[in-house]
Amino acid sequence: MAEREFALTAPQLVLETDDHSQVMSPGRSYAVGRDPTSDVVFSDPRVSWHHAVLHVGDGHWMLDDTGSQNGTFCKGHRVQHLDVGPGYTLRFGNAADGPCCTLSALHKTTETTDRQQPSALAAITGMDRPPTSVRQLPAKVIRIGRAPDNDLVLGDLSVSRHHAELRAHTDGRYEIADLESHIGTYLNGLPVRQALVGPGDIVGIGHSAFCLVGDQLQEFVDTGDIDLDVEGLTVEATEGHVLLDQVTFPVSQDCLLAVAGPSGAGKSTLLNALTGLRPADRGTVRYDGRDLYHDYAELRHRIGLVPQDDILHTQLTVRRALGYAAELRFPDDTVPAERAARVEEVITELGLTQRADQVISTLSGGQRKRVSVALELLTKPSLLFLDEPTSGLDPGMDRSVMQMLRNLADDGHTVIVVTHSVLSLDLCDRLLLLAPGGRLAWYGPPDETLDHFGFGRWSEAFEAFENETDRDWAGQYRASPPYQRYIAGATARPAPTGPAVPAAEIPPPRPRPKPRRWRKQVSTLVRRYATALSADRTFLAVMIALPFVMGALTRALAGSRLDDSTALNTLLILCVSGVLIGAANAVRELVKERSIYQRERAVGLSRSAYLCSKIVVLGTITVVQSVVLTMVALVGVQLGPPGTKGIFMPPLFEITLAVALLSVTAMMLGLVISALVKKEEVTMPLLVLVAIIQVVFCGALLKLDHVLVLNQLSWLVPSRWAFGAMVATMDLGGAFPDTFTDDPIFAHQAGTWLIDMGMMVVLSVACGFLVARLLRRHEPVIMRG
Repeated sequence: MAEREFALTAPQLVLETDDHSQVMSPGRSYAVGRDPTSDVVFSDPRVSWHHAVLHVGDGHWMLDDTGSQNGTFCKGHRVQHLDVGPGYTLRFGNAADGPCCTLSALHKTTETTDRQQPSALAAITGMDRPPTSVRQLPAKVIRIGRAPDNDLVLGDLSVSRHHAELRAHTDGRYEIADLESHIGTYLNGLPVRQALVGPGDIVGIGHSAFCLVGDQLQEFVDTGDIDLDVEGLTVEATEGHVLLDQVTFPVSQDCLLAVAGPSGAGKSTLLNALTGLRPADRGTVRYDGRDLYHDYAELRHRIGLVPQDDILHTQLTVRRALGYAAELRFPDDTVPAERAARVEEVITELGLTQRADQVISTLSGGQRKRVSVALELLTKPSLLFLDEPTSGLDPGMDRSVMQMLRNLADDGHTVIVVTHSVLSLDLCDRLLLLAPGGRLAWYGPPDETLDHFGFGRWSEAFEAFENETDRDWAGQYRASPPYQRYIAGATARPAPTGPAVPAAEIPPPRPRPKPRRWRKQVSTLVRRYATALSADRTFLAVMIALPFVMGALTRALAGSRLDDSTALNTLLILCVSGVLIGAANAVRELVKERSIYQRERAVGLSRSAYLCSKIVVLGTITVVQSVVLTMVALVGVQLGPPGTKGIFMPPLFEITLAVALLSVTAMMLGLVISALVKKEEVTMPLLVLVAIIQVVFCGALLKLDHVLVLNQLSWLVPSRWAFGAMVATMDLGGAFPDTFTDDPIFAHQAGTWLIDMGMMVVLSVACGFLVARLLRRHEPVIMRG
């Protein structure tokens, strides 16, 4: 904390190079080098990739050369460490003609240099921030992106190498055009492909916002020093029950806020409202003066959320899991070295270096939570939310996790943590307590909380919340001096005098541009999923053994040939085995990853890409298993009477194809169940029910073709069509009429066989559409499309 206080005493400086200027705030350091992610980027080859750092120490600015090859110079002398300030000129790579920068004071009278105009962002959002950099508007085009060859280089890995262009029209107007970027280009919070830009508009690219002021382009970089203003949040359940009641509070930059309260007080509801997962019915959340709900498509990339459940595949190592996450969250044009460097940064930042190659499932609870936080820090979010990060941890781990969050806040993040633990509240800057009914009972420093309530221990306070249900906790707080001090007097903007604006009146976002990296997402998801499954030894053992065991049982029933006494039971067991193989593979796969899917969907994952990756991996496994099952069961077995021929191919091939298609259809049905249920434990009883339905409605035990209702219901059962296809292949209805009925789907005809197989394809496709719709239910409300 002392270092941060020193930083605040240092002045803001303006750093100017040949082509742009930027304001340096004392709360952070500024990297200089050829690396596009540096704060000050030079393309001159004499400048090292990581050349130098400007930062504050002991209340003043310093420059440190970070081991550059050609050196850093001031007044012709090479320097390793130098105290700097207004009036200093620094050269990099060569003392005479190396690229240079000049430092000058930021004039407090206008918050601008001679090259700068007053902040446009302040006029638009009400948040008074000086621009990070200012440059002249182009005569023709300014190309913006991460690559060094752009006119305006953004050191942000989430920005594409060539992201967008600001184009000048002959009539003096300007337009912004997106260059098929990864995360998109935004105008006033809404995604655009190409749109005119005028005064009062905000162009959003990654962590940067741009405004046109006169003949200049002002850039504002979101470095984490943002405020969050919450005004009148109200959430109602469908039956009119109030879950959150007019909650208002401000959160200042670099603040660690704890949200606590008794069970059912609305903590999770508040978290969902603040993150945009479930917007409030009334009220606003302002992210640095911008309406979070209206601008959610853009601002969601600056928000990190760590839910209570793990958001990582725990079968993977820490480094590999973060590597796959980086592939999904960063543009396709980032090279593996760039992603690996960022992964190593967050691993080091969170103290996971010694655990980087350890499987996540073997880590302690506190360490696993650090990995989840590391995943969110990959994209450098300014605002970080955590839901019950210390749940289930011992007091020592509880303290360790909260100390980590304290450090993150000190490093420039605004951190909001929902917690049930009061062991480490002293590390927090502010505490928000919710009383039953979702009402605000306290907001202020944690060490003043108990005195306000008149209790000596936290247990007494929480017991009072439960027992004193008639007490007006919110009213007492609003009438207290702390309310005036910490809310009324600290809110960044005046409270609205009229009624809160319902969220429904916010203009709906325009349709989001379709993701242009669908194939890349599928590729990454397939590789990650396959790696996770291959690392699960129990799954591998069951997956390998199941088709052999089921095939051996079927073989025992079949004997040496399928005749009047063995054919029916053999095909019935083959159908049931195929269904069990397919459904068992998929029935848990979506519900167990629900937290992962919800989080990744919120940051841009394609729903169809996610579903496709499941189908590709599970479908491949299922087909291989069904082929093994059929071969073990029927190779060497005489299929039907002597001389029996298939319709298009030898009978064994057609039966194998039917079993494989049945297993895939059952797999899709398993995905439907997995997307439908809320808990993983429910899947096994439903799997048994599915197997029973396949036995009853396949047509082996009951004559269904002439039973009006049962026949139509059986059309929805995959085993009905698979059984029919196998009987049709071997013409068992004609060979053994006493055993097999004259069901039309048993006819030994090409059209009948194709209908049987085609119906399984239709059922598979229908299940796929249903899974997609069910997945939509588990997505952030504002993301559903």
